[in-house]
Amino acid sequence: MDKIVPHLATAVAGIEDGMTLMVGGFGGSGAPIELLHALVDRFRATGSPKGLIVINNNAGNGRIGIAAMIDAGMVAKMVCSFPRSADPRAFTEKYLAGQIGLELVPQGTLAERIRAGGAGIPAFYTPTSFGTDLAEGKPVAEFDGRMYVQERWLKADAALIKAELADTMGNLTYRKAARNFSPLMAAAARVTIVQASKIVAPDGIDPEQVVTPGIFVNRIVQITDAQQEEALMRAGVAYA
Repeated sequence: MDKIVPHLATAVAGIEDGMTLMVGGFGGSGAPIELLHALVDRFRATGSPKGLIVINNNAGNGRIGIAAMIDAGMVAKMVCSFPRSADPRAFTEKYLAGQIGLELVPQGTLAERIRAGGAGIPAFYTPTSFGTDLAEGKPVAEFDGRMYVQERWLKADAALIKAELADTMGNLTYRKAARNFSPLMAAAARVTIVQASKIVAPDGIDPEQVVTPGIFVNRIVQITDAQQEEALMRAGVAYA
């Protein structure tokens, strides 16, 4: 099945108000900037989507990507590990004004909650956060003399991820550290939308090199010269 779509606007169609959205990337590494900006463009044109719950490693940088979505008023809540990134002003301003929520999740727990969502595991136990504010209200249990906190899976209506190479059937590879959360998110989302630097025929990727199988991917758009978050920040770009 050919999963290529011709335009960014087509790729992000169907993301609507109130949805939960996973966004790949660790800082700028693997951040799908073009897909995020396509959502901002649609919001400016139509007023939708808004009220989004966004799951990412951080809460955006500068005035681009996730931060541009926050600036625009599209995001109701962030679920992340690092709301204080290199330039967190967009999130900080909204949070201090009471205009955005935050669920703080330790990074390893965040990855495991996403993995559990993709694997169909509703909950698991981890010692991380026991005895801290992050464990407040969560079930705890003792195993082999150590206390553990129950954490719930994370799933999403859609995931936006950035791949290095895709074939037309949705099989993906990633560039080095850009792999980070993306394979987990692809499995945990109902719809996975990918921007890929290059798209090849179904026999164009060695099966042994496939990281995300095409069964987890719904749409692919080719972005041959993708923007990099750090470069945009150095240039002082604001997607406003």
